Amino acid sequence: MTKTETLPTPDGPMPAFVAEPEGASRGGVVVVQEAFGVTPHIESICTRLADAGYTAIAPALFHREGSPVYTYDTDFAEIGPVMSTLNAVGLTSDLNAAFGYLERDGFPTARAGVVGFCMGGSVSFYAATLRPLGAAVTFYGGGIAQGRFGLPPQLELASKLQTPWLGLYGDEDRGIPTDDVEQLRTVTDALPVDTAIVRYPHAGHGFNCDDRDAYDEDSAKDAWARTLEWFGAHIAGE
Repeated sequence: MTKTETLPTPDGPMPAFVAEPEGASRGGVVVVQEAFGVTPHIESICTRLADAGYTAIAPALFHREGSPVYTYDTDFAEIGPVMSTLNAVGLTSDLNAAFGYLERDGFPTARAGVVGFCMGGSVSFYAATLRPLGAAVTFYGGGIAQGRFGLPPQLELASKLQTPWLGLYGDEDRGIPTDDVEQLRTVTDALPVDTAIVRYPHAGHGFNCDDRDAYDEDSAKDAWARTLEWFGAHIAGE
């Protein structure tokens, strides 16, 4: 079942797409949007999680700007100004609203997770530092060596990770150097919390999105399988 919810935030109502499994839910997952908004692809991630037994919610982080959704051929000059309005305070309140929804639905922190893509991959890493979630997954999120949205670089934020975290990156991603990814691996490997990083040699940015030319089927299938395995181990307790 899918539906649209409206979540209260300090900056006004925030739309969110929700997908629920047919039977009992194994846990709750916040799905963090790409730079293009809560696109049909992001909605499909929610429904795939529901098919796997999870309650999934994708909050519209651009709600302060009217919750626009862009096509993948949109000039980034149009998207950039909207993205630039994001900041740590707003992201924190939006994440709190989404996790609050899951908690009211019966999923406390340990049974909740987060997964984000592109811009959302950066936000999911940040979410993993805010509370001890069951699990977090980042798909090709930038901001490793240089912070985004007013946040510190992930190399600095890593010391605050409270959540088992999985990072998934493409070696052909021109915006995320493999050297940065390996530095992040070194930092996160030393943490007491469970972490893992997987690199895909033939994948670029956006490799998981089958609506984009960047889609790489083999990498996407492996990354999704690892995501479900990560959530199963850390949220569902398998």
